[in-house]
Amino acid sequence: MTPQIEKKDDPGGWFLPEDTRTALTELFATFQTPVDMEVFTASGVNDSYNDFARTFITDLTRLSPKVRARFLNLDSDEARKRGVDRSPTILLAPNRISVRFTGAPAGEEGRTFMTALILASTGKSGLSDLSRELLAKLTEKRDPRVFVTPACPYCPGQALAAIKCAVERPDLVSAEIVEIDENPDLAERHNVGSVPHTLFGEDHAALGLMPEERFVVELVTLQDASEFLGEMAAQTQGPTPERVDLAIVGAGPAGLSAAIYAARSGLSAVVLEGGPIGGQVSLTPTVENYPGFASVPGKKLMEIMAAHAREYTHIVTDAQVEDAAEENGRFELRTRKGTFSARAVLLATGAAYRALGAPGEDRYRGFGVSFCSSCDGYLYKGRRAVVVGGGNTALTDALHLKHLGVETTIIHRRDAFRAEKHLQDSAAREGIGVRFNSEVVEITGDDKKVTAVRVRDNAAGTTADLPTDAVFIAVGHVPNNDLAKKLELELDGGGFVSVDRAMRTSRPRVYAAGDLTGGSMQIVTAVSEGSLAALSAFEDLGKPYWKEGGGGDSAGD
Repeated sequence: MTPQIEKKDDPGGWFLPEDTRTALTELFATFQTPVDMEVFTASGVNDSYNDFARTFITDLTRLSPKVRARFLNLDSDEARKRGVDRSPTILLAPNRISVRFTGAPAGEEGRTFMTALILASTGKSGLSDLSRELLAKLTEKRDPRVFVTPACPYCPGQALAAIKCAVERPDLVSAEIVEIDENPDLAERHNVGSVPHTLFGEDHAALGLMPEERFVVELVTLQDASEFLGEMAAQTQGPTPERVDLAIVGAGPAGLSAAIYAARSGLSAVVLEGGPIGGQVSLTPTVENYPGFASVPGKKLMEIMAAHAREYTHIVTDAQVEDAAEENGRFELRTRKGTFSARAVLLATGAAYRALGAPGEDRYRGFGVSFCSSCDGYLYKGRRAVVVGGGNTALTDALHLKHLGVETTIIHRRDAFRAEKHLQDSAAREGIGVRFNSEVVEITGDDKKVTAVRVRDNAAGTTADLPTDAVFIAVGHVPNNDLAKKLELELDGGGFVSVDRAMRTSRPRVYAAGDLTGGSMQIVTAVSEGSLAALSAFEDLGKPYWKEGGGGDSAGD
Protein backbone atom coordinates (compact mmCIF):
# COMPACT_ATOMS: atom_id res chain seq x y z
CA MET A 1 0.00 0.00 0.00
CA THR A 2 1.74 3.13 -1.23
CA PRO A 3 0.88 6.27 0.78
CA GLN A 4 -0.85 9.03 -1.13
CA ILE A 5 -0.18 12.68 -0.34
CA GLU A 6 -3.41 14.65 -0.50
CA LYS A 7 -3.82 18.15 0.91
CA LYS A 8 -7.55 18.32 0.20
CA ASP A 9 -7.86 22.00 -0.73
CA ASP A 10 -6.54 23.08 2.67
CA PRO A 11 -5.44 26.72 2.25
CA GLY A 12 -2.55 26.04 4.61
CA GLY A 13 -1.34 23.12 2.52
CA TRP A 14 -1.66 20.68 5.42
CA PHE A 15 -1.41 16.92 5.00
CA LEU A 16 -2.68 16.09 8.49
CA PRO A 17 -6.43 16.66 9.02
CA GLU A 18 -7.55 19.47 11.31
CA ASP A 19 -8.72 17.29 14.22
CA THR A 20 -5.39 15.45 14.22
CA ARG A 21 -3.48 18.75 14.16
CA THR A 22 -5.47 20.02 17.15
CA ALA A 23 -4.78 16.88 19.18
CA LEU A 24 -1.07 16.89 18.32
CA THR A 25 -0.70 20.60 19.13
CA GLU A 26 -2.07 19.91 22.61
CA LEU A 27 0.24 16.92 22.97
CA PHE A 28 3.36 18.78 21.85
CA ALA A 29 2.59 21.59 24.28
CA THR A 30 3.31 19.14 27.12
CA PHE A 31 6.82 18.33 25.85
CA GLN A 32 9.52 19.33 28.32
CA THR A 33 12.47 18.67 26.04
CA PRO A 34 12.39 19.50 22.31
CA VAL A 35 12.78 16.53 19.97
CA ASP A 36 15.13 16.85 17.00
CA MET A 37 14.78 14.60 13.98
CA GLU A 38 16.92 13.91 10.96
CA VAL A 39 15.12 12.80 7.80
CA PHE A 40 17.25 11.22 5.05
CA THR A 41 15.94 10.70 1.52
CA ALA A 42 17.24 10.07 -2.00
CA SER A 43 15.41 10.56 -5.27
CA GLY A 44 14.63 7.52 -7.37
CA VAL A 45 14.24 5.21 -4.36
CA ASN A 46 10.84 4.83 -2.67
CA ASP A 47 9.84 8.26 -3.99
CA SER A 48 6.22 8.11 -2.79
CA TYR A 49 7.37 7.10 0.68
CA ASN A 50 9.99 9.86 0.66
CA ASP A 51 7.24 12.36 -0.13
CA PHE A 52 5.11 10.95 2.67
CA ALA A 53 7.95 11.14 5.20
CA ARG A 54 8.90 14.72 4.30
CA THR A 55 5.30 15.94 4.27
CA PHE A 56 4.37 14.16 7.49
CA ILE A 57 7.42 15.38 9.40
CA THR A 58 7.04 18.91 8.02
CA ASP A 59 3.48 19.05 9.34
CA LEU A 60 4.68 17.96 12.79
CA THR A 61 7.31 20.70 12.90
CA ARG A 62 4.73 23.32 11.91
CA LEU A 63 2.63 22.42 14.96
CA SER A 64 5.23 23.17 17.63
CA PRO A 65 8.72 24.63 18.00
CA LYS A 66 9.42 21.69 20.31
CA VAL A 67 9.41 19.33 17.31
CA ARG A 68 12.27 20.10 14.95
CA ALA A 69 13.68 18.41 11.86
CA ARG A 70 16.57 18.53 9.44
CA PHE A 71 16.01 17.19 5.92
CA LEU A 72 19.17 15.66 4.49
CA ASN A 73 20.32 13.79 1.40
CA LEU A 74 21.36 10.17 1.55
CA ASP A 75 24.72 11.05 0.00
CA SER A 76 25.49 13.71 2.63
CA ASP A 77 28.30 13.65 5.19
CA GLU A 78 25.64 13.45 7.91
CA ALA A 79 24.27 10.23 6.39
CA ARG A 80 27.73 8.68 6.36
CA LYS A 81 28.33 9.85 9.93
CA ARG A 82 25.06 8.27 11.12
CA GLY A 83 25.50 5.10 9.05
CA VAL A 84 22.30 5.78 7.09
CA ASP A 85 22.04 4.07 3.70
CA ARG A 86 18.25 3.68 3.21
CA SER A 87 15.64 6.09 1.87
CA PRO A 88 13.63 7.23 3.69
CA THR A 89 15.20 6.97 7.14
CA ILE A 90 14.14 8.99 10.19
CA LEU A 91 16.31 9.34 13.28
CA LEU A 92 14.74 10.49 16.55
CA ALA A 93 16.79 12.67 18.92
CA PRO A 94 20.00 11.21 17.43
CA ASN A 95 22.29 13.08 19.81
CA ARG A 96 20.56 11.58 22.86
CA ILE A 97 19.17 8.16 21.89
CA SER A 98 19.47 5.71 19.00
CA VAL A 99 16.01 5.12 17.50
CA ARG A 100 15.74 4.70 13.74
CA PHE A 101 12.75 4.24 11.44
CA THR A 102 13.95 2.66 8.22
CA GLY A 103 10.97 3.46 6.05
CA ALA A 104 8.15 5.97 6.33
CA PRO A 105 6.01 5.43 9.47
CA ALA A 106 2.71 4.84 7.66
CA GLY A 107 -0.32 2.88 8.86
CA GLU A 108 0.02 1.24 12.27
CA GLU A 109 3.62 2.44 12.59
CA GLY A 110 2.43 6.06 12.56
CA ARG A 111 1.18 5.48 16.10
CA THR A 112 4.44 3.83 17.05
CA PHE A 113 6.27 6.89 15.77
CA MET A 114 4.12 9.31 17.81
CA THR A 115 4.67 7.28 20.99
CA ALA A 116 8.40 7.26 20.27
CA LEU A 117 8.31 11.08 19.99
CA ILE A 118 6.75 11.29 23.45
CA LEU A 119 9.36 8.95 24.94
CA ALA A 120 12.15 10.90 23.27
CA SER A 121 10.86 14.11 24.82
CA THR A 122 10.40 12.78 28.35
CA GLY A 123 13.51 10.62 28.33
CA LYS A 124 11.49 8.07 30.31
CA SER A 125 11.17 4.63 28.78
CA GLY A 126 7.85 3.62 30.30
CA LEU A 127 9.21 0.13 30.97
CA SER A 128 7.85 -1.75 33.97
CA ASP A 129 9.97 -1.90 37.11
CA LEU A 130 10.78 -5.54 36.39
CA SER A 131 11.85 -4.76 32.81
CA ARG A 132 14.09 -1.92 34.00
CA GLU A 133 15.65 -4.20 36.58
CA LEU A 134 16.33 -6.86 33.94
CA LEU A 135 17.70 -4.35 31.43
CA ALA A 136 20.05 -2.89 34.05
CA LYS A 137 21.99 -6.17 33.84
CA LEU A 138 22.91 -5.55 30.19
CA THR A 139 26.68 -5.08 29.73
CA GLU A 140 27.09 -5.40 25.94
CA LYS A 141 25.75 -3.44 22.98
CA ARG A 142 22.50 -4.59 21.41
CA ASP A 143 20.94 -3.47 18.13
CA PRO A 144 17.43 -4.94 17.93
CA ARG A 145 15.76 -4.65 14.50
CA VAL A 146 12.00 -5.13 14.28
CA PHE A 147 10.56 -5.83 10.82
CA VAL A 148 7.00 -4.53 10.40
CA THR A 149 4.22 -3.83 7.88
CA PRO A 150 1.72 -0.93 7.91
CA ALA A 151 -1.33 -3.16 8.52
CA CYS A 152 0.07 -5.50 11.20
CA PRO A 153 -1.73 -4.96 14.55
CA TYR A 154 0.95 -6.89 16.46
CA CYS A 155 3.89 -4.89 15.13
CA PRO A 156 3.51 -1.65 17.15
CA GLY A 157 3.79 -3.49 20.46
CA GLN A 158 7.00 -5.22 19.44
CA ALA A 159 8.47 -2.05 17.92
CA LEU A 160 7.70 -0.05 21.06
CA ALA A 161 9.42 -2.64 23.23
CA ALA A 162 12.62 -2.09 21.24
CA ILE A 163 12.24 1.70 21.37
CA LYS A 164 11.62 1.69 25.12
CA CYS A 165 14.79 -0.32 25.65
CA ALA A 166 16.75 2.22 23.57
CA VAL A 167 15.36 5.08 25.65
CA GLU A 168 16.12 3.26 28.91
CA ARG A 169 19.67 2.26 27.94
CA PRO A 170 20.90 4.76 25.33
CA ASP A 171 24.45 3.74 26.18
CA LEU A 172 24.00 0.18 24.91
CA VAL A 173 20.76 -0.24 22.94
CA SER A 174 20.02 0.99 19.40
CA ALA A 175 16.54 0.26 18.03
CA GLU A 176 15.62 0.08 14.36
CA ILE A 177 12.11 -0.33 12.96
CA VAL A 178 12.25 -1.66 9.38
CA GLU A 179 9.21 -1.29 7.12
CA ILE A 180 9.50 -4.27 4.78
CA ASP A 181 7.27 -2.98 1.99
CA GLU A 182 9.87 -0.25 1.42
CA ASN A 183 12.85 -2.52 2.08
CA PRO A 184 12.01 -5.91 0.54
CA ASP A 185 15.68 -6.75 -0.02
CA LEU A 186 16.33 -6.51 3.73
CA ALA A 187 13.37 -8.78 4.40
CA GLU A 188 14.71 -11.25 1.84
CA ARG A 189 18.24 -11.08 3.22
CA HIS A 190 17.06 -11.88 6.74
CA ASN A 191 14.48 -14.45 5.62
CA VAL A 192 11.53 -12.50 7.02
CA GLY A 193 8.37 -14.43 6.22
CA SER A 194 6.06 -13.12 8.92
CA VAL A 195 5.82 -10.00 11.08
CA PRO A 196 6.69 -8.80 13.58
CA HIS A 197 10.09 -10.42 13.08
CA THR A 198 12.79 -9.31 15.53
CA LEU A 199 16.54 -9.71 15.14
CA PHE A 200 18.20 -9.49 18.55
CA GLY A 201 21.60 -10.48 17.24
CA GLU A 202 23.29 -12.44 14.49
CA ASP A 203 22.31 -15.76 16.05
CA HIS A 204 19.01 -14.95 17.73
CA ALA A 205 15.69 -13.95 16.16
CA ALA A 206 12.08 -14.15 17.29
CA LEU A 207 8.68 -14.21 15.59
CA GLY A 208 5.52 -12.54 16.82
CA LEU A 209 4.57 -10.12 19.57
CA MET A 210 6.20 -10.74 22.95
CA PRO A 211 5.29 -9.55 26.43
CA GLU A 212 7.57 -6.68 27.37
CA GLU A 213 9.49 -8.64 30.02
CA ARG A 214 10.22 -11.47 27.61
CA PHE A 215 11.48 -9.01 25.00
CA VAL A 216 13.90 -7.54 27.55
CA VAL A 217 15.14 -10.92 28.75
CA GLU A 218 15.83 -12.09 25.19
CA LEU A 219 17.53 -8.79 24.38
CA VAL A 220 19.85 -9.23 27.37
CA THR A 221 20.50 -12.98 27.13
CA LEU A 222 20.07 -13.60 23.38
CA GLN A 223 18.19 -16.76 24.34
CA ASP A 224 14.57 -17.90 24.27
CA ALA A 225 12.96 -16.69 27.49
CA SER A 226 9.53 -18.35 27.46
CA GLU A 227 10.34 -20.98 30.08
CA PHE A 228 12.21 -18.50 32.28
CA LEU A 229 9.28 -16.10 32.39
CA GLY A 230 6.82 -18.90 33.02
CA GLU A 231 8.80 -19.99 36.07
CA MET A 232 9.14 -16.38 37.22
CA ALA A 233 5.38 -15.79 36.92
CA ALA A 234 4.67 -18.94 38.93
CA GLN A 235 6.97 -17.75 41.72
CA THR A 236 5.66 -14.19 41.80
CA GLN A 237 3.03 -13.56 44.48
CA GLY A 238 2.27 -10.07 43.22
CA PRO A 239 0.87 -7.08 45.10
CA THR A 240 -2.37 -6.98 47.05
CA PRO A 241 -5.09 -8.19 44.68
CA GLU A 242 -7.15 -5.57 42.87
CA ARG A 243 -10.72 -6.31 43.91
CA VAL A 244 -13.61 -6.01 41.48
CA ASP A 245 -17.06 -7.48 41.02
CA LEU A 246 -16.38 -8.90 37.57
CA ALA A 247 -13.08 -9.82 35.94
CA ILE A 248 -13.38 -10.11 32.16
CA VAL A 249 -10.64 -12.11 30.47
CA GLY A 250 -10.25 -11.05 26.85
CA ALA A 251 -10.68 -7.72 25.04
CA GLY A 252 -12.39 -8.84 21.87
CA PRO A 253 -15.97 -7.91 20.91
CA ALA A 254 -17.46 -10.10 23.65
CA GLY A 255 -15.19 -8.84 26.43
CA LEU A 256 -15.48 -5.17 25.52
CA SER A 257 -19.27 -5.36 25.24
CA ALA A 258 -19.44 -7.11 28.60
CA ALA A 259 -17.36 -4.35 30.18
CA ILE A 260 -19.82 -1.68 29.02
CA TYR A 261 -22.88 -3.56 30.22
CA ALA A 262 -21.30 -4.55 33.53
CA ALA A 263 -20.37 -0.97 34.38
CA ARG A 264 -23.76 0.38 33.32
CA SER A 265 -25.35 -2.20 35.64
CA GLY A 266 -23.32 -0.90 38.56
CA LEU A 267 -20.68 -3.60 38.73
CA SER A 268 -17.00 -2.75 39.12
CA ALA A 269 -15.10 -4.53 36.37
CA VAL A 270 -11.68 -4.94 34.81
CA VAL A 271 -10.72 -6.31 31.39
CA LEU A 272 -7.53 -8.38 31.26
CA GLU A 273 -5.91 -8.86 27.84
CA GLY A 274 -2.66 -10.64 27.09
CA GLY A 275 -2.41 -9.65 23.42
CA PRO A 276 -3.59 -6.84 21.16
CA ILE A 277 -7.02 -5.43 21.92
CA GLY A 278 -9.65 -6.67 19.51
CA GLY A 279 -8.66 -10.30 19.15
CA GLN A 280 -8.99 -11.88 15.72
CA VAL A 281 -11.30 -9.12 14.48
CA SER A 282 -8.26 -6.80 14.48
CA LEU A 283 -6.67 -9.08 11.91
CA THR A 284 -9.64 -8.94 9.54
CA PRO A 285 -8.80 -6.63 6.63
CA THR A 286 -12.42 -5.61 6.00
CA VAL A 287 -15.65 -6.22 7.94
CA GLU A 288 -18.77 -5.88 5.79
CA ASN A 289 -21.47 -7.51 7.92
CA TYR A 290 -21.48 -5.47 11.13
CA PRO A 291 -24.63 -3.31 11.45
CA GLY A 292 -23.97 0.40 11.02
CA PHE A 293 -20.77 -0.10 8.99
CA ALA A 294 -21.13 -0.92 5.31
CA SER A 295 -17.39 -1.58 5.22
CA VAL A 296 -14.83 -1.03 7.96
CA PRO A 297 -11.33 -2.39 8.68
CA GLY A 298 -11.47 -4.84 11.57
CA LYS A 299 -8.77 -2.91 13.41
CA LYS A 300 -10.77 0.33 13.16
CA LEU A 301 -13.96 -1.32 14.39
CA MET A 302 -12.19 -2.67 17.46
CA GLU A 303 -10.59 0.71 18.18
CA ILE A 304 -14.08 2.22 18.29
CA MET A 305 -15.31 -0.52 20.64
CA ALA A 306 -12.25 -0.20 22.88
CA ALA A 307 -12.61 3.58 23.14
CA HIS A 308 -16.25 3.11 24.16
CA ALA A 309 -15.37 0.46 26.76
CA ARG A 310 -12.63 2.64 28.26
CA GLU A 311 -15.27 5.22 29.12
CA TYR A 312 -16.69 2.70 31.58
CA THR A 313 -13.88 0.49 32.86
CA HIS A 314 -10.15 -0.19 32.94
CA ILE A 315 -8.53 -2.35 30.25
CA VAL A 316 -5.23 -3.88 31.36
CA THR A 317 -3.06 -4.86 28.39
CA ASP A 318 -0.11 -7.26 28.38
CA ALA A 319 -1.92 -9.01 31.23
CA GLN A 320 -2.05 -12.65 30.19
CA VAL A 321 -3.86 -14.59 32.91
CA GLU A 322 -1.44 -17.30 34.01
CA ASP A 323 -3.65 -18.96 36.59
CA ALA A 324 -7.16 -18.77 38.02
CA ALA A 325 -8.56 -20.34 41.17
CA GLU A 326 -11.44 -19.84 43.58
CA GLU A 327 -10.48 -18.99 47.16
CA ASN A 328 -12.82 -17.99 49.98
CA GLY A 329 -15.67 -17.24 47.63
CA ARG A 330 -13.65 -15.07 45.25
CA PHE A 331 -11.72 -15.82 42.08
CA GLU A 332 -8.01 -14.99 42.09
CA LEU A 333 -6.53 -14.34 38.64
CA ARG A 334 -2.76 -14.07 38.48
CA THR A 335 -1.12 -12.10 35.67
CA ARG A 336 2.30 -10.58 35.11
CA LYS A 337 0.68 -7.23 35.88
CA GLY A 338 -0.43 -8.41 39.32
CA THR A 339 -3.24 -10.43 40.84
CA PHE A 340 -6.90 -9.57 40.44
CA SER A 341 -9.63 -10.72 42.80
CA ALA A 342 -13.22 -10.89 41.57
CA ARG A 343 -16.61 -12.05 42.74
CA ALA A 344 -17.33 -13.36 39.24
CA VAL A 345 -15.39 -14.14 36.07
CA LEU A 346 -16.31 -13.86 32.41
CA LEU A 347 -14.12 -15.78 29.98
CA ALA A 348 -14.00 -14.21 26.52
CA THR A 349 -10.67 -15.70 25.49
CA GLY A 350 -11.77 -16.51 21.95
CA ALA A 351 -10.33 -19.12 19.66
CA ALA A 352 -7.08 -19.60 17.78
CA TYR A 353 -6.55 -20.58 14.18
CA ARG A 354 -6.66 -24.32 13.61
CA ALA A 355 -3.49 -25.85 12.23
CA LEU A 356 -3.64 -27.73 8.96
CA GLY A 357 -1.63 -30.66 10.27
CA ALA A 358 0.31 -31.19 7.06
CA PRO A 359 4.03 -32.06 7.06
CA GLY A 360 6.13 -28.92 6.68
CA GLU A 361 3.58 -26.64 8.38
CA ASP A 362 5.53 -26.28 11.62
CA ARG A 363 8.91 -26.14 9.91
CA TYR A 364 7.95 -23.20 7.68
CA ARG A 365 5.69 -21.32 10.09
CA GLY A 366 6.82 -17.71 9.86
CA PHE A 367 8.82 -18.51 6.72
CA GLY A 368 6.00 -18.81 4.21
CA VAL A 369 3.31 -20.41 6.37
CA SER A 370 0.98 -17.81 7.89
CA PHE A 371 -2.42 -17.46 9.55
CA CYS A 372 -2.65 -13.67 9.12
CA SER A 373 -3.01 -12.13 5.67
CA SER A 374 -3.22 -8.57 6.99
CA CYS A 375 0.06 -9.08 8.88
CA ASP A 376 2.08 -10.90 6.24
CA GLY A 377 0.39 -10.26 2.91
CA TYR A 378 2.69 -7.30 2.16
CA LEU A 379 5.63 -9.70 2.01
CA TYR A 380 4.24 -11.42 -1.06
CA LYS A 381 3.27 -8.55 -3.36
CA GLY A 382 4.05 -9.61 -6.92
CA ARG A 383 4.54 -13.21 -5.80
CA ARG A 384 2.38 -16.32 -5.39
CA ALA A 385 0.31 -17.58 -2.48
CA VAL A 386 -2.26 -20.26 -1.78
CA VAL A 387 -5.09 -19.91 0.73
CA VAL A 388 -6.32 -23.15 2.30
CA GLY A 389 -9.98 -23.21 3.35
CA GLY A 390 -13.46 -22.41 2.12
CA GLY A 391 -15.13 -20.25 4.75
CA ASN A 392 -15.46 -16.51 5.27
CA THR A 393 -11.92 -16.13 6.60
CA ALA A 394 -10.36 -17.99 3.69
CA LEU A 395 -12.15 -15.94 1.04
CA THR A 396 -11.54 -12.67 2.89
CA ASP A 397 -7.84 -13.51 3.04
CA ALA A 398 -7.78 -14.42 -0.65
CA LEU A 399 -9.44 -11.14 -1.65
CA HIS A 400 -7.06 -9.15 0.53
CA LEU A 401 -4.03 -10.85 -1.00
CA LYS A 402 -5.38 -10.35 -4.51
CA HIS A 403 -5.85 -6.62 -3.86
CA LEU A 404 -2.25 -6.42 -2.63
CA GLY A 405 -1.04 -7.79 -5.96
CA VAL A 406 -0.46 -11.39 -4.88
CA GLU A 407 -1.20 -14.16 -7.40
CA THR A 408 -3.66 -16.13 -5.29
CA THR A 409 -5.13 -19.64 -5.49
CA ILE A 410 -7.70 -21.07 -3.05
CA ILE A 411 -7.50 -24.78 -2.20
CA HIS A 412 -10.65 -26.24 -0.66
CA ARG A 413 -11.33 -29.86 0.23
CA ARG A 414 -15.06 -29.66 -0.54
CA ASP A 415 -16.82 -29.14 -3.87
CA ALA A 416 -18.35 -25.80 -2.80
CA PHE A 417 -17.46 -22.89 -0.52
CA ARG A 418 -19.07 -22.40 2.90
CA ALA A 419 -18.45 -18.63 2.81
CA GLU A 420 -21.16 -16.00 2.43
CA LYS A 421 -22.40 -15.57 -1.12
CA HIS A 422 -21.11 -12.00 -1.51
CA LEU A 423 -17.58 -13.21 -0.73
CA GLN A 424 -17.93 -16.02 -3.27
CA ASP A 425 -19.16 -13.54 -5.86
CA SER A 426 -16.26 -11.19 -5.12
CA ALA A 427 -13.70 -13.98 -5.45
CA ALA A 428 -15.18 -14.99 -8.81
CA ARG A 429 -15.28 -11.39 -10.01
CA GLU A 430 -11.60 -10.91 -9.08
CA GLY A 431 -10.64 -14.02 -11.00
CA ILE A 432 -9.08 -15.80 -8.03
CA GLY A 433 -8.09 -19.35 -8.92
CA VAL A 434 -9.83 -22.18 -7.06
CA ARG A 435 -9.08 -25.87 -6.68
CA PHE A 436 -12.12 -27.67 -5.27
CA ASN A 437 -12.07 -31.23 -3.92
CA SER A 438 -8.40 -30.78 -3.16
CA GLU A 439 -6.21 -30.94 -0.06
CA VAL A 440 -2.73 -29.74 0.82
CA VAL A 441 -0.99 -32.90 2.01
CA GLU A 442 2.50 -31.41 2.43
CA ILE A 443 4.23 -28.04 2.44
CA THR A 444 7.69 -28.15 0.90
CA GLY A 445 10.57 -25.73 0.59
CA ASP A 446 14.29 -25.18 0.77
CA ASP A 447 16.45 -24.42 3.80
CA LYS A 448 14.85 -20.99 4.26
CA LYS A 449 11.31 -20.78 2.93
CA VAL A 450 8.27 -22.36 1.30
CA THR A 451 8.57 -23.15 -2.40
CA ALA A 452 5.54 -25.38 -3.10
CA VAL A 453 2.57 -27.28 -1.73
CA ARG A 454 1.76 -30.88 -2.56
CA VAL A 455 -1.91 -31.02 -3.52
CA ARG A 456 -4.07 -34.14 -3.69
CA ASP A 457 -7.02 -34.02 -6.11
CA ASN A 458 -9.56 -36.13 -4.23
CA ALA A 459 -11.81 -36.53 -7.27
CA ALA A 460 -9.07 -37.71 -9.62
CA GLY A 461 -7.02 -39.47 -6.98
CA THR A 462 -3.81 -37.78 -8.16
CA THR A 463 -1.15 -35.70 -6.38
CA ALA A 464 0.92 -32.87 -7.83
CA ASP A 465 3.13 -30.03 -6.63
CA LEU A 466 1.92 -26.44 -6.95
CA PRO A 467 4.72 -23.83 -6.78
CA THR A 468 4.01 -21.05 -4.28
CA ASP A 469 5.84 -18.56 -2.06
CA ALA A 470 3.36 -18.63 0.80
CA VAL A 471 0.57 -20.67 2.37
CA PHE A 472 -2.18 -18.85 4.28
CA ILE A 473 -4.16 -21.31 6.40
CA ALA A 474 -7.83 -20.66 7.24
CA VAL A 475 -9.38 -24.01 8.12
CA GLY A 476 -11.27 -23.21 11.30
CA HIS A 477 -10.57 -22.53 14.95
CA VAL A 478 -9.73 -24.21 18.24
CA PRO A 479 -10.91 -22.66 21.52
CA ASN A 480 -8.48 -20.95 23.89
CA ASN A 481 -9.78 -23.01 26.78
CA ASP A 482 -6.79 -23.32 29.13
CA LEU A 483 -8.44 -21.16 31.81
CA ALA A 484 -11.74 -22.95 31.34
CA LYS A 485 -9.98 -26.22 32.06
CA LYS A 486 -8.27 -24.78 35.14
CA LEU A 487 -11.66 -23.70 36.41
CA GLU A 488 -13.00 -27.18 35.60
CA LEU A 489 -15.78 -25.93 33.34
CA GLU A 490 -17.87 -28.30 31.27
CA LEU A 491 -16.70 -28.41 27.62
CA ASP A 492 -18.38 -29.81 24.54
CA GLY A 493 -16.85 -32.35 22.18
CA GLY A 494 -14.89 -29.64 20.34
CA GLY A 495 -13.42 -28.18 23.53
CA PHE A 496 -15.73 -25.14 23.51
CA VAL A 497 -17.25 -24.00 26.82
CA SER A 498 -20.81 -25.17 27.40
CA VAL A 499 -23.17 -22.35 28.39
CA ASP A 500 -26.90 -21.89 28.87
CA ARG A 501 -29.00 -19.19 27.23
CA ALA A 502 -27.79 -16.64 29.81
CA MET A 503 -24.10 -17.49 29.13
CA ARG A 504 -23.74 -19.24 32.50
CA THR A 505 -21.23 -22.07 32.60
CA SER A 506 -21.30 -25.22 34.74
CA ARG A 507 -19.66 -23.29 37.59
CA PRO A 508 -21.56 -20.59 39.50
CA ARG A 509 -20.33 -17.02 38.92
CA VAL A 510 -18.27 -18.05 35.87
CA TYR A 511 -19.57 -17.01 32.45
CA ALA A 512 -18.32 -17.43 28.90
CA ALA A 513 -19.04 -15.55 25.69
CA GLY A 514 -17.85 -15.13 22.11
CA ASP A 515 -15.83 -17.60 20.07
CA LEU A 516 -14.90 -19.58 23.20
CA THR A 517 -18.47 -20.94 23.20
CA GLY A 518 -18.39 -22.02 19.54
CA GLY A 519 -21.45 -21.39 17.40
CA SER A 520 -21.51 -18.97 14.49
CA MET A 521 -18.36 -17.05 15.52
CA GLN A 522 -19.65 -13.72 14.26
CA ILE A 523 -18.90 -10.28 15.71
CA VAL A 524 -22.55 -9.51 16.33
CA THR A 525 -22.96 -12.81 18.17
CA ALA A 526 -19.96 -12.09 20.39
CA VAL A 527 -21.30 -8.61 21.22
CA SER A 528 -24.69 -10.06 22.12
CA GLU A 529 -23.23 -12.85 24.24
CA GLY A 530 -20.85 -10.52 26.07
CA SER A 531 -23.61 -8.10 27.03
CA LEU A 532 -25.91 -10.95 28.07
CA ALA A 533 -23.19 -12.52 30.22
CA ALA A 534 -22.59 -9.20 32.03
CA LEU A 535 -26.31 -8.81 32.74
CA SER A 536 -26.42 -12.39 34.05
CA ALA A 537 -23.49 -11.65 36.35
CA PHE A 538 -25.29 -8.58 37.70
CA GLU A 539 -28.45 -10.60 38.32
CA ASP A 540 -26.65 -13.54 39.90
CA LEU A 541 -24.44 -11.51 42.24
CA GLY A 542 -27.58 -9.86 43.59
CA LYS A 543 -29.65 -13.05 43.68
CA PRO A 544 -27.49 -16.21 43.69
CA TYR A 545 -29.55 -18.78 41.82
CA TRP A 546 -27.25 -21.61 42.94
CA LYS A 547 -28.12 -20.88 46.58
CA GLU A 548 -31.81 -20.17 46.15
CA GLY A 549 -32.57 -22.93 43.69
CA GLY A 550 -33.88 -20.67 40.98
CA GLY A 551 -33.19 -17.84 38.58
CA GLY A 552 -31.38 -19.82 35.92
CA ASP A 553 -30.87 -23.12 34.14
CA SER A 554 -27.08 -23.29 34.33
CA ALA A 555 -25.17 -25.50 31.93
CA GLY A 556 -24.34 -28.70 33.69
CA ASP A 557 -27.32 -28.54 36.07
